[in-house]
Amino acid sequence: MVEPTKKETETYKIDLPYVEERYFNKPVPKNVVPGITRLEYLLKNYESYMDKEVTVAGWARTCRPQAKETLVFIELTDGTTPGSLQVVVDQTMPNFKECVKCDVATSFRITGKVVKSPAKGQNIELQVNNAESHLVKILGVNSDPKFYPLAKKGHTYETLREIAHLRPRTRFIGSIARIRNALAFATHLYFQNRGFLYVHTPIVTASDCEGAGEMFQVTTLLPEHNKSIKEVPLVDKKDIVDYNKDFFKAPAYLTVSGQLAVENYCCALSNVYTFGPTFRAEKSNTSRHLAEFWMIEPEMAFADLQDNFELAEGYLRFCLQYILQNYMDELEYLEKEHERKAKEDKKTPPPSLIANLKLVAGTPFKKLTYTEGVEICLQDEKDGKVKFENKLSWGVDLNSEHERYLAEQVVKGPVILYNYPKDIKAFYMKLNEDEKTVQAMDILIPQIGEVIGGSVREDNLERLDKRIDEMKLDKESYWWYRDLRKYGSVPHCGFGLGFERLIMMVTGVENIRDVIPYPRYPGHAEF
Repeated sequence: MVEPTKKETETYKIDLPYVEERYFNKPVPKNVVPGITRLEYLLKNYESYMDKEVTVAGWARTCRPQAKETLVFIELTDGTTPGSLQVVVDQTMPNFKECVKCDVATSFRITGKVVKSPAKGQNIELQVNNAESHLVKILGVNSDPKFYPLAKKGHTYETLREIAHLRPRTRFIGSIARIRNALAFATHLYFQNRGFLYVHTPIVTASDCEGAGEMFQVTTLLPEHNKSIKEVPLVDKKDIVDYNKDFFKAPAYLTVSGQLAVENYCCALSNVYTFGPTFRAEKSNTSRHLAEFWMIEPEMAFADLQDNFELAEGYLRFCLQYILQNYMDELEYLEKEHERKAKEDKKTPPPSLIANLKLVAGTPFKKLTYTEGVEICLQDEKDGKVKFENKLSWGVDLNSEHERYLAEQVVKGPVILYNYPKDIKAFYMKLNEDEKTVQAMDILIPQIGEVIGGSVREDNLERLDKRIDEMKLDKESYWWYRDLRKYGSVPHCGFGLGFERLIMMVTGVENIRDVIPYPRYPGHAEF
């Protein structure tokens, strides 16, 4: 049985010495297009702009004339921040009458003077009242405001999914998009600073990494739309498809994981990671599953289970620290949005999003074996401390309710569960000496459940072949993976993290379809 090698695994501290301090602060550029100041920069540095002229550009979140039509108030946003800038256009401007007619979603380029705002909740506003030096340029009008899907009224998240091409304009989806970008950036920062190489693994593959069989097939054999299925080539005198006539001359699929492919590079370049799209043809309509999603999968050579613990914990804590330090505006908005949504739905307000992120970022992860975790759940249920909906016994995979119970009620913080029964894990995981469990690990987080799954990989060819046979997989399709164990085999390990699950954890969003730009799930492939 493999145990952590450090004496005090529950209390060791990760201070992230391999990530330079300067990388913890995200860059906030003044502009991308010369002459146009980004609102994020302006709102963060407003004091240095007081009583100065500045040019901004964006879309009107609201646009309304004053009752006597001597002023037009524009709430301008450019997507760089959840905040907005109030623009006050005076009737002395040459195109004031055109401004009065403008509606929500109209795009502008505006030059005006930054002044202190008398309104509550905003530090500054932009006054446009000098016909000689100020400018209101209408770039694009809302030609059909009556039917504009994103009118000022509120919209359900379900409605927003039906207009995925417009929903980035909302404060909700915009905040999620910025955090998604930041987590991708933080991912590369972390692994690059630790000496990992970024490897692009293939999207089209002939291997099923998980052995689950729920894969999308890639083929050129199917006839064009509305053509007869009789055109599909078959093997002579057999009612089976002739894949020799297909593009790859063999069955091919969209990958469910880049892990097996990145292991090849791990066993040559030592430390590598892949970060790309993956696919699963599971006909699930739950709020936690997508058909197309992104995976982060690092691999380390010459490493053991304890090294895997440290790498995964360090990665999660760095990502959360990066967001807490640089995206507090988005987090504060999202926390208020979740409270508003709960009140609207007449539900109990959710726990504080920011407090939970600080808990995970600042707490060393506790370690429990799978066996210990199951025993705790069973004993607590027996003692009447908890009642689970799903029956649990040794050898059964933990349900989300069991994972959350361990993290939220038992440990009251992040926990790494390890040494799982071999029968519920993938074929490539290294067998322990008891021959019942494998060196697998899952990281469980309060309010979320599992966010990371990983393992030490089986580096012994004989034992790997035995597992492939036990799971009734096609050994020949893994010939190249088996070669790694023939020619200079090396201990190595790694983990996988569903990127969208990480975003859900950081944003507090409950439905995975809201954290990816264009969600793909059964019956939905539009946009």
